[in-house]
Amino acid sequence: MTNQVPVLKTYEGHRDYVFAVAWSPDGVWAASGGRDRTVHVWQAETLDTIQIFSAHDAYVLSVSWSPDSRYLASGCTNGVVYVWEAATGRIVTTYHQHVRFVRSLSWSPDGVYIASGGDYGDSSVRVWEAFTGKTLIVRNDQYRIFAACWSPAGTAIASGSFDGKLHVWSPFTTPQSSYIAYEEQGSPLYAVDWSPDTALLASAGEEGVVRLYATSSQQIVCTYCGHHAAIKALAWAAQRGYIASGGDDKTVQIWSPSSGTQITSLTAHQSWVRTIAWSPDSHIVASASDKTVQLWYWDEKLVL
Repeated sequence: MTNQVPVLKTYEGHRDYVFAVAWSPDGVWAASGGRDRTVHVWQAETLDTIQIFSAHDAYVLSVSWSPDSRYLASGCTNGVVYVWEAATGRIVTTYHQHVRFVRSLSWSPDGVYIASGGDYGDSSVRVWEAFTGKTLIVRNDQYRIFAACWSPAGTAIASGSFDGKLHVWSPFTTPQSSYIAYEEQGSPLYAVDWSPDTALLASAGEEGVVRLYATSSQQIVCTYCGHHAAIKALAWAAQRGYIASGGDDKTVQIWSPSSGTQITSLTAHQSWVRTIAWSPDSHIVASASDKTVQLWYWDEKLVL
């Protein structure tokens, strides 16, 4: 393991635990949501809070930006998803089809659809029109959805669940009930992410192990075992080919998916790591644990 990467900055705008963080695709803004029932939009460079969205009346568990960086989707524990304008807080759509716990949100790369995953008391993956709220697909073949994300090409969705299932399926084929079932681990899966070229799919959960699958064969090509507790968050760097993972051991670990070798371990958090996001240029990792979002500056000169 290499030297510690220093914390670049800390965002301290929330009054309670932060459960979700996401970078705008243009790299200018970040959004975070949490137990204080608010979503904050803040300037990534200065950390100035631009907008506080307070329409939720329950804990905010998930946030996702539109590809053009103009809109945000945010979901909460009472099952409501808002789509709203980031600069003004104007609500565009309110989606009420989940029963409870919208644990994950993912905007399609073309900006037309949103995939949402329902956790405890819901257990559905839904695909719906982002600006009308019209439901197109409902899948109920997994128990407690913790992660649902579009592939970078926009042709498939990967969904991971508490029952240890990892499914990949296309919302645009018939029947939509068909899917690829990856090796089921038997223990809860909390995080799923695609490689930028869609060639690999990462999943992690209660076991504290990250598995990388080749999407062409569904075979495991790499296993990362650097954590000592359950993994709750994964994020693949779009530009540099690294993965960041975090979880109950209070660490954020950056490692190479080509070899499974750890590059560095980030240890400033005082509680378990709930969410991770890379900046679009892959130079900053944002991670949330308690009431803060830590921004880690990622420069190979500091760690290699």
